[in-house]
Amino acid sequence: MSRRRAWLLSILLLIAAGGALYAWQPWRTAESGPRYRLAKIERGPLSAAVSSSGTLSALVTVQVGSQISGQIQDIRVDFNSEVKKDQIIARLDPDTFESRVAQAEADLHAAESAAEVARGNLVVRQAEVGKAQIALADAERNLERKRALVKQNFISAAELDGAQAALDTAREQLNLVRADLAVTQAQVGSARAQVSQRQAGLQQARLDLGRTIIRSPVDGVVISRNIDVGQTVAASFQAPVLFTIARDLRQMEVNVAVDEADVGRVATGQKLGFTVDAFPGERFSGQVTQIRKSPVTSNNVVTYSVMARVDNPDLKLLPGMTASARILTEERQDALKLPNEALRFRPVQADGTPVKLEVRGREEGPGIPGRVWVLKDNVPSPVQVRLGVSDGKSTEMLQGDLREGQEIILGVQEGSVRKAVKPSRTFGMGM
Repeated sequence: MSRRRAWLLSILLLIAAGGALYAWQPWRTAESGPRYRLAKIERGPLSAAVSSSGTLSALVTVQVGSQISGQIQDIRVDFNSEVKKDQIIARLDPDTFESRVAQAEADLHAAESAAEVARGNLVVRQAEVGKAQIALADAERNLERKRALVKQNFISAAELDGAQAALDTAREQLNLVRADLAVTQAQVGSARAQVSQRQAGLQQARLDLGRTIIRSPVDGVVISRNIDVGQTVAASFQAPVLFTIARDLRQMEVNVAVDEADVGRVATGQKLGFTVDAFPGERFSGQVTQIRKSPVTSNNVVTYSVMARVDNPDLKLLPGMTASARILTEERQDALKLPNEALRFRPVQADGTPVKLEVRGREEGPGIPGRVWVLKDNVPSPVQVRLGVSDGKSTEMLQGDLREGQEIILGVQEGSVRKAVKPSRTFGMGM
């Protein structure tokens, strides 16, 4: 019997403990409230930036081509060769162009000889014109004498008619030699034009001969070579690219694609920092020099090219590297900083729905409006603020009834919010 009593007593004690726990749990849940995560308002430096990616390139890249067609005879530079302006970097076979120069010189000599002949003919025609003028004047004087003698009946009318015919013949002869003079003058002009044409042909032939020597247009480094000795290049429609030369890789630029939503915050002179995969952990810097107004649309996303100049004294950076860039658009040295998490917080009611807030009127002041929450008597209370620069984690407070070091609510601690459960019956009922 003692064992049975002990067993019954244990059962009664367990039932009593369970009832007490059942009665106490709703009370504790109803009495306990949510616990909040808090943070203090800090003062310090704050900066806003635009992040994007871009590509490194030389400040000036020149593609060296050939304006004439021919066979490559000699190449004097290779990849990574440093070159100076006007340095010979390649040659084309000059034999064809040398023969063209010789032919042009011979054509010029022939044209000059033809011009000399035409000038000689011109002198002859000019002399003939003078002779015809003299003959015409003599015929006119003879006619006048004949007329006087006819009036005095010293000669017959037939002699007067002969003098008139001689005058008419002299006049026509003068017209003829003048026409020959005009033809000869035109021939001289044609010969001179032919000489000029042959001179231009000779100049072009010599120019093409000079173009068989390929020279570097700038000081720089050869970053690309597209030819080999013996290869034939054809320049029928456009100049083929033989070399690509980057001018002074100690000065480079990065082309950053900035989204249209952020380009309004970018301006020339702003600082730019970037990293490249080739040197992890190392940060490079530059300065924005140009914002190009031509939009680039890809997959319905509009971006603008922002160019920044970068110093590369150690020649670590190479053309074509991908840069992860950050453009510093605004900077504050001593700002009150609100965590962005606090700006997103909104308390909830007992049923889990967000607290309803009054609609704010149109507020004036610097920056944009915002709201944070502080604890007053363990109850969240809203505080209206005006916001400025943000770095993605913290935001500058321009106006607001807050001070440095004051605690604001970031959020609710996990597990601190429980719904109050009312017992369906009091402890002991139905037992």
